[in-house]
Amino acid sequence: MPHTIRNEFDKHLTIEALLDAHERACKTKRYSREVLKFEIDLETNIVNLYKKLKNGTYKMGKYRTFKIYEPKERVIRALPYVDRIVHQWYIHEFIKPYVVPRFISDSYACIEGKGTHKAVDKAQEYMQKMKNKYGTYYIVKCDIKGFFYNIDKDVLYNILKKFIKDEKLLALTYEFIYNDGEDVGLPIGNYTSQFFANIYMNELDHYIKERLKVKYYVRYMDDFIMFVRTKEDAKKVLFDVSKYVMEVLHLELNNKSRYYPNKMGLDFCGFRIYESYRLLRKRSIKKIKRKVRRWNMLYERGLLDLDKTVLEWNSWLAHSSHGKCYKLQMNIYNKIIFKEYLKKPYVETYGRIL
Repeated sequence: MPHTIRNEFDKHLTIEALLDAHERACKTKRYSREVLKFEIDLETNIVNLYKKLKNGTYKMGKYRTFKIYEPKERVIRALPYVDRIVHQWYIHEFIKPYVVPRFISDSYACIEGKGTHKAVDKAQEYMQKMKNKYGTYYIVKCDIKGFFYNIDKDVLYNILKKFIKDEKLLALTYEFIYNDGEDVGLPIGNYTSQFFANIYMNELDHYIKERLKVKYYVRYMDDFIMFVRTKEDAKKVLFDVSKYVMEVLHLELNNKSRYYPNKMGLDFCGFRIYESYRLLRKRSIKKIKRKVRRWNMLYERGLLDLDKTVLEWNSWLAHSSHGKCYKLQMNIYNKIIFKEYLKKPYVETYGRIL
């Protein structure tokens, strides 16, 4: 795969590619009002979009802003549906095949076949290796303060220019980044934002691995972990990383970023991780207990959406099965007054549900 994208825009801009992008964009919103409206005259709408991209007149629409409260309160900015098609096309045709392969192997966000559970597996694997090799070691745990809201757009654009040499594609990239008129920040809600953020942090990945020579390192979006031999090593890499983040990426480490001995374990991607086992973190346990209380209340009132609840329960059961959680699962299961409709946890083996 070439290191840069040259003369590829028109090759990838086809009606078929845009239709495929539409299918991906509407996958979970097939029956929403804006998707149904777009599909009333699908062929005409796709052709018009094709022409705008072809002749360089495409401009993004206005954002719709709303808040979400899980897992924490965030402001979400959503674009009109047609723009989400363009984002799908852009990421699928250019970023995934040309840029994502340049990521290090220890980056776990926005990459097919990876994700939070694979990140947890790798972190625990590295903890076991450090334990076997040194006995005691230090964990350096970091995250970025207000990550998405503080990404410097000029820094991001210059990073992307290293990958993109196609003028039409670069112009579209510029439109994606600068459309909202703000100097910093990426809208949470845009499909492009999670990939742009990962590309931004890829610079830090290479600095840590290649310049600082940290062998055992794992990153999931803006949460990243380094495993080092001594307290002095930990102090130095935290200082160097903080300096790089400020001077090069124009960001700041969260004040909770710190280093500590391995006996304290690692809180990462929803789990409390130790060398030989892992547990759900307390916040996750409190959340499922609150949810069960709400389910029971709705069930007693005849207002529970059982199909949705079954999906949510199965999702939590699958997630918690990546830790030593059988007793917890059974405890939660037994508190559900309609448990006859739900899957029962299986017997625990090596801290997992089989």
